[in-house]
Amino acid sequence: MKHPSVTPSQRRPHSRVGDSQSAVLTRIACLLPLLAWTGITFAQEADPTLEEVIVTATLLNAGTAPVSATILTEQIQSRRGAAHLEDMITLAPNVAASAGASRSRFFQIRGIGERSQFVEPVNPSVGILLDGIDLSGAGGALTLFDVRQVEVLRGPQGTLMGANALAGLIAVQSNGTDSDARDLSVGIENKGGYRLGARWGGNLTDSMNGRISVQQYESDGYVDNDYLNRSDTNSREELTARGTFTWTRDTHTIEAAAYYTRVDNGYDAFSLDNTRATLSDQPGEDDLTLKAGRLNWQSTLMGLDSTLQLSHASTDTTYSYDEDWSYVGIAPGWEYSSYDEYLRDRSMNSLEWRLRAPEADGTEWVIGTYLRDESEDLSRRYTYLPAPFASDIDTQTLAIFGQVNRTLNEQLSGFIGARLEQRDSEYRDIAGVEKGFDHNYWSGRLGVIWQYHSDAQLFATLSRGARAGGANAGLLASIDALPEQSQDSVASLGVFDEEKLVSLELGWQLDWVKYNLRSRLALFTMDRHDQQAKGSLVIPRADGSTAFIDYTDNVAASEHRGLEWELQWQPTNQVVAELTLGLLDAQFDSYITATGADLSGRDQPQAPDWQYSAGITWRASALASVQVEVAGSDSYFFSDRHDVRAPETHQLNASVSGQWQRWRWTLWGRNLSDETTFVRGFGTFGNDPRKEYALEPYRQYGEPRMVGLSLSYDLTETQQ
Repeated sequence: MKHPSVTPSQRRPHSRVGDSQSAVLTRIACLLPLLAWTGITFAQEADPTLEEVIVTATLLNAGTAPVSATILTEQIQSRRGAAHLEDMITLAPNVAASAGASRSRFFQIRGIGERSQFVEPVNPSVGILLDGIDLSGAGGALTLFDVRQVEVLRGPQGTLMGANALAGLIAVQSNGTDSDARDLSVGIENKGGYRLGARWGGNLTDSMNGRISVQQYESDGYVDNDYLNRSDTNSREELTARGTFTWTRDTHTIEAAAYYTRVDNGYDAFSLDNTRATLSDQPGEDDLTLKAGRLNWQSTLMGLDSTLQLSHASTDTTYSYDEDWSYVGIAPGWEYSSYDEYLRDRSMNSLEWRLRAPEADGTEWVIGTYLRDESEDLSRRYTYLPAPFASDIDTQTLAIFGQVNRTLNEQLSGFIGARLEQRDSEYRDIAGVEKGFDHNYWSGRLGVIWQYHSDAQLFATLSRGARAGGANAGLLASIDALPEQSQDSVASLGVFDEEKLVSLELGWQLDWVKYNLRSRLALFTMDRHDQQAKGSLVIPRADGSTAFIDYTDNVAASEHRGLEWELQWQPTNQVVAELTLGLLDAQFDSYITATGADLSGRDQPQAPDWQYSAGITWRASALASVQVEVAGSDSYFFSDRHDVRAPETHQLNASVSGQWQRWRWTLWGRNLSDETTFVRGFGTFGNDPRKEYALEPYRQYGEPRMVGLSLSYDLTETQQ
């Protein structure tokens, strides 16, 4: 395939304005740690109590049915300068992320979770909710403007989400209409980054409230394309808009919300030289358009609290990349040139109805039903395909669920919950493959809580989770092209079954009000059965060529054990200390790959043995609040198909923030130590024609030192 040459008018030189801006911000960033230790004390005192946070992504009161959860508040987002969830995920112990795109699209909890998606439909192990709307698999849409908090729930959450939450759940909660907001915000950062935003919310009438917010975020990214002489081929352009309207009368509350996210990012991340400089002549795209809405109706029905939510979400994505990572002419006689593009449209409609009984005689319960209709269409355009490949899969889901909480005495209480789910799927593609498959799943959770002191409790929970089965689309489409003697054995791998997980968790929660200390500790062990793992078939064709076919099969079993600890302590009115620690031992019990490799006893991918964060905040006054934090992670495998690892990392983050009259400001820095990090890695192929395609590892770099300044102006007449 011949590629057009790049003319001088198409070349975009590195931005000198952006370089100047980066230099200024970098110099400011170097002062952040110094400011943290040498600030001037002001007379005004801060709030003497720790901020209260509540987990909302539960069926009933989280206090009576504890979960292992990290709550990432709007304040944390501000001091991290976070525009996307990936910017603060290191604060959640035993949680990791992988990219292979412009953003971290996939998340792993306790060593479980997907790492990529190409042709195959993906059944997620980590569920994603945006105000109750299921966005599982669309991690690129997790922008954070006007988000009140992000809840990261660890461990199976099948009672709440069914077969979409084997490993856990990420629940994003937007700010509600009950909080006033009238402000404008602006921000700048190095690498040519800026953001502009506006929010308005509050009372419309005595019975109606509303809220609307919009933000545009842009950045050149942190990759330079030396061949095209551009610094924006891995750029980010992300628009986030949300609007909510609430009407309340008597015992009825109706809430309608609309969401629009437009991600128009570049994707040019892999370098043949394993640097931040690429040589691609056809940089890719990582685009996403989310259009979502929900209608909630809360009322009282026969003395029961009734909640009805109707949801819709449409996500259209474009994911493409220059497969050769180079340009025509780099190595004549050895080079190849190819481009791969995936256009995926997903539409989801769901209806959930819950009936909840208020607590009476120590018992409260909830029952519900859930209906979902989902379709996913794929069009793949690839250089080596004679024509675009197209497929679609339709899935209908019906579920019933419930939970009962029971107080046994003043110190002892318990809970039990379960969910039954049926999924009917139909897969079709342009190769003439049609495959229907029906699966039934069940998940549940039960536990006991011992409130042995007014400030402390112990709990034990036993959970069962499931990950949905599915079809190997690429394999099914290739059967007819294989030798006849191989077709039957390959066809048997066309559909894979559910994966099952049983989890036992012991926890200790302490809220020591007298000393302003909060501690959450959890010990867990999880056994995975019929684990879904990726394999690859190598089959000789009659013409002497070879077919390489990726597929998923239930071929592994594994154990995941570990510890999670989160601590907050406010020893004085001005000082708050925070600590998180995650320890994880996640290994394959038994796993023989399709190539015959024995990975039994090997660590799971994306499962570092330890993770931590430690920070201290000094609230000198409303004019000056300083926060310094260190976060780190052990090394880990990128995949179970090669031995390439991410290195051990330790990053320094800091911020200085404050308020003066109607102005709020934050000077923030992430990775001030400029630690080299990676977010994706490969090791099973060579791609450099200059080296005659010698096998070598390739890695996608994480973000370098990032610094920025954020300002917001309150438009209300009364200072908040």
